[in-house]
Amino acid sequence: MKYFRKIKVNSGGLQGTLYVTDSAVEAKALQAAGEAVLVYFHEGNQGEDFTGFTFGVEDPEHLEDEYTERVYRRLKGLPWNILETERCLIRETTPEDVEDFFRIYSDPAITRYMEGLYPDKEQEKEYIREYIKKVYTFYEFGVWTVVEKSGGSVIGRAGFSYREGYDEPELGFIIGVPWQRKGYGEEVCRGILDYGIGSLGFREINALAETGNEASLRLCDKLGFQAVQELCMGDRDYFLLKYFV
Repeated sequence: MKYFRKIKVNSGGLQGTLYVTDSAVEAKALQAAGEAVLVYFHEGNQGEDFTGFTFGVEDPEHLEDEYTERVYRRLKGLPWNILETERCLIRETTPEDVEDFFRIYSDPAITRYMEGLYPDKEQEKEYIREYIKKVYTFYEFGVWTVVEKSGGSVIGRAGFSYREGYDEPELGFIIGVPWQRKGYGEEVCRGILDYGIGSLGFREINALAETGNEASLRLCDKLGFQAVQELCMGDRDYFLLKYFV
């Protein structure tokens, strides 16, 4: 007997249906109709072709609400809400955020110590689309968008990434100039560090700051990072800092 289930997703104004099925034919028909489909894998359907389906489970009767919401969001192209601080929402980045990013990065103070965006907005949007597919979907974390809850403005970016040559995740953050010197950086980074430790299981986190970037170095010191090495990358000098749980 084939398995079929509808799960209602209703959270924070989000409403929809996640379909769970063990039939490849049914799954493909639902997918073609634009529905969000979660595949149920078991011994009886091992020979069926589920190519093109991102998410699958082996126990469809015991799914947590957070998991089903996140699967639905991913399949519908909606960002995950990662966490909230007192004043900010940290959520996944979307291509629509690029307009705000270009305004933030247009201030020379931002790109003094930070790599800039692609020169063309469409290039940056395509980069974000690929990032969602290859980073968020694979790791379930990355660099996220920071939104001020009171007005809904995008005020920066923050999160984790992996740098080539290092085994530990690296904390990165940027707050737009109009919102600097108001404690947003510390508030957001503390929330993200707690999330990395409590939800992602990190036990050691890196940060990299140029030796002349006094503001970032002060913030890292407040957060509890320790400078362990000075190194040169390209023509710039950096401190490698570490946060130990």
